[in-house]
Amino acid sequence: MKRTRFSRQVALAAGLFFLSAAPSLARGQSNAPSPAPTPQQASPAARPGVDSRPKDIFAGLTFTPEQQAKIRRIHQDFKSRREAVVQDDKLSADQKQAMMEGFHRLENGEVFKVLTPDQQKQIRESAAARRTADKAAQEKQAQPK
Repeated sequence: MKRTRFSRQVALAAGLFFLSAAPSLARGQSNAPSPAPTPQQASPAARPGVDSRPKDIFAGLTFTPEQQAKIRRIHQDFKSRREAVVQDDKLSADQKQAMMEGFHRLENGEVFKVLTPDQQKQIRESAAARRTADKAAQEKQAQPK
């Protein structure tokens, strides 16, 4: 029992360490502070030429009552995790944001496992279409006028 508890604490600490190290790794491990804060990108709806994405990648699917119950449990589990991150004063804003994004990806992965193979195929196809549309929009914006 103690070993399991200890290993969970070590795994959590390692996860937090890697999440806190991720921003510095992405900047090439530079210890120098950035000269100015990075401006927030506008939401996809605010950017010209880019369709707004639905917040829920599973929108449009019809779930069975069993799937709905499983998905509800998944959402409740991750809601409590997100609330713990928000209330944690030891984490910086960047660390909190990274953890929230990670939880969002994990949550979507767990919900994806609940789907039927046909539903999973539908999600994959819509994601591929969205990536293609995003790539086309980026190329269109990059072209000189």
